[in-house]
Amino acid sequence: MQSLGSHDWNFTHEKVSVDRDAEVDWIFGALGSHLTKNFSDLNLVGQGSTGKMSGFFFTNGNQHLDHDTQQNHLAPNTTSDLLFKGALIGESRSVWQGMIYVAENASKTDGYQANRNLVLSEKARADSIPGLEILTDDVRCTHGATVGKLDPDQVFYLESRGIPRKEAEKLIVEGFFDPIMQRIPFEGVRKRFQNAIEQKMNEY
Repeated sequence: MQSLGSHDWNFTHEKVSVDRDAEVDWIFGALGSHLTKNFSDLNLVGQGSTGKMSGFFFTNGNQHLDHDTQQNHLAPNTTSDLLFKGALIGESRSVWQGMIYVAENASKTDGYQANRNLVLSEKARADSIPGLEILTDDVRCTHGATVGKLDPDQVFYLESRGIPRKEAEKLIVEGFFDPIMQRIPFEGVRKRFQNAIEQKMNEY
């Protein structure tokens, strides 16, 4: 998990290569730094290889986090699954750009890509740019991105049950991130991420 100080500038390029019939479960989170530019490349180089990418970020103040994810299908019968979710408060900004690339020889590819953003203040901004580059037939690839705000009906419902507004908003944000938490097979890692999100919400 990236939790650098508020004055740090962070530039990283991470790559994972997955060989024949192997699997990788890539989990990443970003909470810190003043500015981050991160590249994450998943290279499915062996036939039958599988990669799952699960990521989240939570920004506040004037943070700027920029993530570029690449799912490269370079062999037949490969599968990738990316879910990336983020929440923003203050005057922070996020940029996510994702690409599913399918090479000419990578038939029978399954590629999935989703980015979901929750903007919690008027001055925060999230930009999402999903993409597909497919050079062969007989593949199944989907992508999507959303940017939304807190649902006032959800907040009202929780308030009508006696839950204070701040606590209601906290519960909604925790629920927003829950699909990411459920993809984490390690309880210790999951708890660490949940505690980090709770700490960010306490600053909201």
